[in-house]
Parts: sequence; structure tokens; C-alpha cells
Amino acid sequence: MPRPLIGITTYVEESARYRVWDVAASLVPSGYYELVQAAGGAAVLLPPDGAPGAAAEVLGRLDGLVVAGGPDVDPARYGAPRDPRTGPAGTARDEWELALIGAALDAGVPLLGICRGMQALNVALGGTLVQHIDGHLHQPGVMSWHPVRPVPGTRYAALVPEEAEVPTYHHQAVDRLGRGLVASAHAVDGTVEAVELPGPDRWVLGVQWHPEHDKDTRVVGALVGAAAARTPVESR
Repeated sequence: MPRPLIGITTYVEESARYRVWDVAASLVPSGYYELVQAAGGAAVLLPPDGAPGAAAEVLGRLDGLVVAGGPDVDPARYGAPRDPRTGPAGTARDEWELALIGAALDAGVPLLGICRGMQALNVALGGTLVQHIDGHLHQPGVMSWHPVRPVPGTRYAALVPEEAEVPTYHHQAVDRLGRGLVASAHAVDGTVEAVELPGPDRWVLGVQWHPEHDKDTRVVGALVGAAAARTPVESR
């Protein structure tokens, strides 16, 4: 059987420097696709696509979706005024990822949101974000680690039943939960660290931390397993 095909959304950078190049690029840290591969999936990167119906078309060819981390979601997307500490808007990425999330939910494609991806999932379902949390700032490019506690009875708790130290890098967090979402893990200060849509007929989970940095494949492995359990794309 072929490996489940997992799409990973990309960062959109106006200037990416490598070797002799300094160019606009859509890219993703290698930890994302390496984690998907380690969990038994095949990874494909998903740069923004503004063609009509592109999100549904792309999701029709995928078995699972990872919405990657990255810059802040534009607060206009959840009807909030911009906090001066919120980063600049990334219109193309916001539009693409929110469209992909909607298409994945409509089609029942297993979905994992990571950091920004969890926040985008919450916004896509009508939730809001805290635009800045004091004490959650980090040195640029440096992960910090803290414990998260699973909520008993949730999908996340079934995957990671113990309190776990996770690598984190964020200054925003979920505020009001989106439609149908439940919190499935918290930090010790009460910050929502994981969300999910309950129910056996769908697999939708978001985590505020970066599992691609600690190489724990339990969460991504469950995504790949849910993707493998779906009807193969070629027969749909």
C-alpha cells in the first residue's frame, strides 16, 4: 500500500537567503516533513494557491493535512483591532490556510494544526485569539520547553496520557474557542495548549507547541494513521 499523502502548508517569505540567493520563497523547516515521514507518511508542501476552488481541489488529492506554524494570523480575520505587538498581516497565507482548513473539514480529511496552525483552526471555526501573552516571549529562533497537561477523555489524552514537556515558541494563544472545539491540553498557567473536534467520525487536532522539534511521533503518527484509514484517494 502507498504511504498516506500528507500536505504541509508553507511559510511565505519575501526574502529567503541561501547560498548566493536572496529571493521570495514558500518554504517550511525540514522538521515538519521529516516528522511526517518518520510517522509513515509521504509529505508534500502546499504553497498558497489563489485559483478558484484550489483548496478543495488540493484536498481531494490528499489523505491528511498539517497546517504549519508561523507568523500571527491577521486579527481582522476574527474581528479584533490590531494589538501593536501583533505581527504584520500575511494575506495570501491567511486566505490559503483558512480555505484549506474549511475544505478539510468539509471533506473529512484528517487535520493537524501546529502552533499558528492551531490558532488558524480556531479562527476558521469562529474563535478568537489572545494577541499577546506576557511571559510567553522567547529569544528569536530559540525554543523553550514547558509542561502541558492533557484533559482526560480527549483524543489528545488518549495519545499522550501523561504530562509532557513540549517545545514552544509563541506569544499568542486561543481565547474564545471556535465552534465545536474543545480544549484537550493546558499549560500550568491555564493557557490552552491543544484543541480538537470530538467524535469518532473525524480527526481534527491542534497543538500549540512544535512536535517537529522534539521528534515525538505520537500525535503526527495518529494523523498518519487516520489518513491511512480513509478510502484511498484513487478510489474516491
